[in-house]
Amino acid sequence: QVQLVESGGGLAQPGGSLRLSCAASGSIFSIYAAGWYRQAPGKQRDLVASITSGGSTNYADSVKGRFTISRDNTKNTVYLQMNSLKLEDTAVYYCTARFYGLTQDYWGQGTQVTVSS
Repeated sequence: QVQLVESGGGLAQPGGSLRLSCAASGSIFSIYAAGWYRQAPGKQRDLVASITSGGSTNYADSVKGRFTISRDNTKNTVYLQMNSLKLEDTAVYYCTARFYGLTQDYWGQGTQVTVSS
C-alpha cells in the first residue's frame, strides 16, 4: 500500500522559510516523478513545483527564485524548500507522486502553511 506522508507545514512570518517533506511511507515502490500543489481557501488547487525522474524541475511563476523542489531517492522523499515567504503563499500544500511500476497518481493528506505577521 502506497501512502504519502507530508510534514513541515506551520506558521511563518513574511520573509521567513519553511521546508516541507513528502515521504512515501511503507512503499516498496520508488518515486518516479512528484509535485507540490497548493490550495488557498476559495481557490482552485494549483501546481507549485514538480520534479521528474531525471531531476528536471518546473515552477509556477509566483514561486520562481523562492521555492526549491528536490528529492532524496534513498529516502523515497520529496522536499519543498520555501524561502522569502509571502502572505499569498498561505495555503494547504499537497504533494503528489507517481511510482515506478504503478499507473495512478497518489496524493498526500495536505499540510497547512500560514504566512502571517
